Amino acid sequence: MRTFFFAIAIALITLTASSPALFAQTPAAQGADSNITPKHAIGEIKTIDAAAKQLVIKTDAGSIVTVSLSDKTAYKRLAPGETSLTSATDVALTDLAEGDRVMAQGTVAEDRKSVPALRVVVMTKGDLAKKQEAERLEWRRRGILGVITALKPETKEITISNRTMAGTQAVIIPITDKTEVRRYAPDSIKFGDAKPSSFSELKVGDQLRAIGDRLPADPLHFNPEKVVTGSFRTVGGVVTAIDTATGEIKINELEKKRPLTIVVKHDAVLRRFPAEMGMGRGPGGPGGPGGAAPAGGGAQAAQGGQAARPQGAGGPGGPRPGFNINDMLERLPTISIADVKVGDTIIVSSTQGVDPTRLTAISLVAGADALLAMLAPRPQAGQAPNRAAGLGGSGISFGIGLP
Repeated sequence: MRTFFFAIAIALITLTASSPALFAQTPAAQGADSNITPKHAIGEIKTIDAAAKQLVIKTDAGSIVTVSLSDKTAYKRLAPGETSLTSATDVALTDLAEGDRVMAQGTVAEDRKSVPALRVVVMTKGDLAKKQEAERLEWRRRGILGVITALKPETKEITISNRTMAGTQAVIIPITDKTEVRRYAPDSIKFGDAKPSSFSELKVGDQLRAIGDRLPADPLHFNPEKVVTGSFRTVGGVVTAIDTATGEIKINELEKKRPLTIVVKHDAVLRRFPAEMGMGRGPGGPGGPGGAAPAGGGAQAAQGGQAARPQGAGGPGGPRPGFNINDMLERLPTISIADVKVGDTIIVSSTQGVDPTRLTAISLVAGADALLAMLAPRPQAGQAPNRAAGLGGSGISFGIGLP
């Protein structure tokens, strides 16, 4: 996703300079675009017309703003994450490029569609990509992901179900006054849209991602620095129709046997589960080191040529902190909606929206037959296999993506 956790993508809003009020964000009226205030507009550069001295930018909410430039316009380049112009460097219009993120400062027109810029502050597309990748690596290295199974208000302790390839762990996460807590906005698939939250808003069944450290003496306790939560739906289904123009996929849901429409926006992450990972390919194959999944993914996926069911916490080798099935899913190869085919079995994570028959996808995994087989409990003697049986308590929590 292009947006960043904790306002990285809108860091320009909170810049401080010699005139702090110039950078203060004016509270938006209901339905208004918060990236447009009377004194600035923030967005991504869509077009540059040097001859006409104009930029066209698009805000996160989709508003289009024309930025008029003049010989007096100043241009500053700022590194992502910086909140002061002290470290900004002087650049020229020729240094700007499509895809860069800018704050155009000036008196915004009453219709909020144009601004004559006195100053343009830019975070380049390349700098933003480097910052985002560094953050993602840090969240992978020091992060944990799971589903909330219990809440202890008197001590503000959260217990999550953390799914590893060796089984499911119960991990305790204490919330303190120093913990930064955020929550996904309703109907938003953007990691960066998470709003300030508190322990009281948490619910059993919520998905949770945290960054922090495990206690060396007790790996089943996790000390968080930042926590983000959300209420999501995870469904599986078979694709019946695809409209790439509108970004809609129609499926027959596996669990309730009803039709659903999956809306795939540009921020959604689509992946494909490699067929060989359900066919017993070992660590040397695509599921192993250097392949589509972390080392051990292929070996753990098969036992005796059949898709493996994850062992319990007391299974062979015991739990393996630091590696889980959600990690594996996030490392699968990405695809586009054009790569999804009618007849594919997919797993979709989505926000809890107003219409239960229309889901806005956060993450989608195609080719999920082998994955569902891995997650599903073994059927009782005489019972037919239920492909959806592993979704409810599977511990899959890829709704909360990385920054």
